[in-house]
Amino acid sequence: MLFQDRHDAGHQLAMALTEYHHPPTPLILGLPRGGVPVAFEVAQALGGELDVLVVRKLGVPWHPEFAMGAIAGNGVCILHHELIAGLGVTQERLDTLIADETRELKRREQVYRGQRPRPHVAGRCVIVVDDGLATGATMQAAVEALKEQTPNELIVAIPVAAADSLNEIEAIADRIICLHTPEDFVAVGQWYQSFNQTSDQEVLALLEQARPSH
Repeated sequence: MLFQDRHDAGHQLAMALTEYHHPPTPLILGLPRGGVPVAFEVAQALGGELDVLVVRKLGVPWHPEFAMGAIAGNGVCILHHELIAGLGVTQERLDTLIADETRELKRREQVYRGQRPRPHVAGRCVIVVDDGLATGATMQAAVEALKEQTPNELIVAIPVAAADSLNEIEAIADRIICLHTPEDFVAVGQWYQSFNQTSDQEVLALLEQARPSH
């Protein structure tokens, strides 16, 4: 095991990001839900602003944890066309999945953000954090969505990743910080001692705890 849990992963990741502990304050965006506890620890260590970037995985219908694409809130849709074709997923089934995940994305946006405006991205140093990178589809959608908002620097920070997926993200992000790229990578959860599902309530509690007034 590399990490005890997501908070431990965040502590370790923050140590690799200490150069960003200076003004102007970086924006730390966690990908809900599992990326938020990791991002919380990074934001606490760097004195950064914590927020969320809601991205939804498009899972294979009979294996939902395995991504064949992802969507982001501003209409970005990333599809792994060769995988989709190879698995025989029909266009009708894909369209239904995208519609379902779009509804869930909007629901989570409302739950996590409420009346709060989205954070200002243009011209800022933005660090996008998740608990790991398997296929890379969700992170790719996140990066593409953020690039449209013209950040000054866009950094992807992850505790552990599959090497092939990491290479795809390196091509579109300004910088990658990844602690481990194991050769025998199978799934993100195998590198955590505790990898329980993060709840909406935990996400909300961490966002509340990270507000400046606290």
